Amino acid sequence: MSTDTTCLIVGGGPAGMIAGLLLARAGVEVTVLEKHADFLRDFRGDTVHPSTLRLLDELGLGARFDALPQSRLERVAFPVGEHSVTIADFRRLRTSRGYIAMVPQWDLLDLLSDSAHEEPTFTLRMNTRVTDLLWEDGRVVGVCHEGPDGPGETRARLTLACDGRGSLLRDLSGLQRREFPAEIDAWWFRLPGSAPQEFALAPRAGEGRFMVVFPREGYLQIAYIGRKGTDAQLRERGIAAFREDIAELAPEFAERAEALGSMDEVKHLDVRVDRLRRWHTDGLLCIGDAAHAMSPVGGVGINLAVQDAVGAATLLAGPLRKDGPTPAELARVRRRRLLPTVVVQTLQRLIHRNVVTPILAGRRAGPPKPVVGLLRRFPALTRVPAFLIGMGVRSEHAPVFAWRAPQAPRAPRSTSPGSSGSARS
Repeated sequence: MSTDTTCLIVGGGPAGMIAGLLLARAGVEVTVLEKHADFLRDFRGDTVHPSTLRLLDELGLGARFDALPQSRLERVAFPVGEHSVTIADFRRLRTSRGYIAMVPQWDLLDLLSDSAHEEPTFTLRMNTRVTDLLWEDGRVVGVCHEGPDGPGETRARLTLACDGRGSLLRDLSGLQRREFPAEIDAWWFRLPGSAPQEFALAPRAGEGRFMVVFPREGYLQIAYIGRKGTDAQLRERGIAAFREDIAELAPEFAERAEALGSMDEVKHLDVRVDRLRRWHTDGLLCIGDAAHAMSPVGGVGINLAVQDAVGAATLLAGPLRKDGPTPAELARVRRRRLLPTVVVQTLQRLIHRNVVTPILAGRRAGPPKPVVGLLRRFPALTRVPAFLIGMGVRSEHAPVFAWRAPQAPRAPRSTSPGSSGSARS
């Protein structure tokens, strides 16, 4: 089966769905290919920052987003002795939404999918796995894929790679990455129950490891941070030893940790920090994690990917309505989005070097003392890290063609990875 479209987006994550929605609102024919049959996958990036919340308001989706099950984090605090010090206070931002919303990513993607399907030029094809790029005269003209109807190919003026840090399209294109050291890995798991908001993003540190708690609706999502390359060792020790680690880091969670039945419930994330030297080749553009893998520090990954999608749609909607973007027009997307990418990755690497690695080595229990003293003396300074985490450098506004009046909220179609909700195709 062979089909044609104007813009082919590979990957139905936040970047792919935002790009698809914006381009469809510009009247561009868009097809999104998602390899999974639904959006219900656990431990994806679930932090929706003020920059993305502002974007949803501009798209007319704020009220519908607010109706989704969520918890809200207004500040990031670090325990220091018997007290805590606020590192970032999002309430100090000059925005109507001074918080981070913790929302299951599948609910956000269902919301974006539903909105995009209201546009006549939008198509989403689930359970469709890309297998190769189509080339003609040195230019990418589409992809080969496997789906419910068997093998096929889709041709397009532009193929947009939004297929994540393990991007097949990036690898097939031959685009080169620059990698940076990342000496940590993360392990994600759930614990039952709830916790006060002061637990949110407040690391609990011990030698060689620490964990961060994310209060969610009806459960706690935990990030356990340890040294890179120790996943096999952690699993060999077994679930009983892992429960003991949790109890040492946070004694108040010792009983809850008994709910973990096996290490299969603990999901490993290989932390990487890298970025492409060039984000495009003729006919193909990489954005989001496909262009730059981020550390989980700050939870900025999906929000930076969303900003990439907005920047790309803003610059490329016009060329796509004509003959398609030239390589020079594709290069403009990287120029527009490179500074925020470099700033975030540089800050993450500094935090790794000066906070995370010393904590894991047992040399420090929190941020450097001069930083703690400064933030305690001048609380208004917490607006600076709040801005860098919550809004970021060069945060994007929705292009004018995508703005809509507020839409009434609707009931979400899924509430857990085991529910039956799925996206339309």
